[in-house]
Amino acid sequence: MYNEIASNKRKTVGLMIIFVLVVLAFGFGFGAYYGDYYAGLAIASIVSIGMTSISFFKSDKIALAASGAKVIKKSDNPMLWNTVENLAITAGLPMPRVAIMNDPALNAFATGRNYDHAVVAVTTGLLDKLTQVELEGVIAHEMSHVKNYDILLMTVVVVLVGTIALLADMMRFGFYGGRGSKKGGNAIAIIALVLVILSPIIGQLIKLAVSRQREYLADASGALLTRYPEGLASALEKISQDSHQFRKANHATAHMFISNPFKGKGIKNAFSTHPPAEKRIERLRNMM
Repeated sequence: MYNEIASNKRKTVGLMIIFVLVVLAFGFGFGAYYGDYYAGLAIASIVSIGMTSISFFKSDKIALAASGAKVIKKSDNPMLWNTVENLAITAGLPMPRVAIMNDPALNAFATGRNYDHAVVAVTTGLLDKLTQVELEGVIAHEMSHVKNYDILLMTVVVVLVGTIALLADMMRFGFYGGRGSKKGGNAIAIIALVLVILSPIIGQLIKLAVSRQREYLADASGALLTRYPEGLASALEKISQDSHQFRKANHATAHMFISNPFKGKGIKNAFSTHPPAEKRIERLRNMM
């Protein structure tokens, strides 16, 4: 378990470094096209900070509203509340808010910018179909996301992808409007065009890679929290076999869920925010 956790942390750091370099390269190319390298880097930085600030302070409200999750009190579902509370104590975390989504699909997510603003949400389908041990595995996975600051990390990743997309749109407008700098002539225009085409694709691929590594990390951390990897492995088996698609599935929040809310096979699965369930289950059972 410890080796798995350390490996996923290293991979995430490496991916984030690459991601930042991609954003800076795009900002440099943006500035080069308009004749001011430093201005391009400054714009990329300002847009990233601005978008991150909005996402940082509103992430929990946005996620709850988008998923239709309702925050509950202990009296609404004592079993779920006690499960979350016990695992929060075990993890050494403050008690997060608990929410339920009225949906037959088997799924769950955690959100919030820090420990004090965290929310753990599960679907009614998950509560109906999982055993207590399996539910503990899922909650432990979500509590691990909170403890590892995955919510904050993925907010930053999503914002970086959005920054690249926004700058790409601005550069396309410059191409069509003929507002680029004449310095460097066609060479600069070609480099800028390549960046416009490749950077959003690279950014999206890195986002997917970071998301998948954090899922593996939360699986391993959750198994360490319960000391019983089979609980989460069994839950993931049931979740992967579930035929229901989450009714309020949203691409902007898909990465937060324990399982991709969009059911897909083949090429669709290749661009999923989550690693294949089979690989996650295999890794968990190899820990035992």
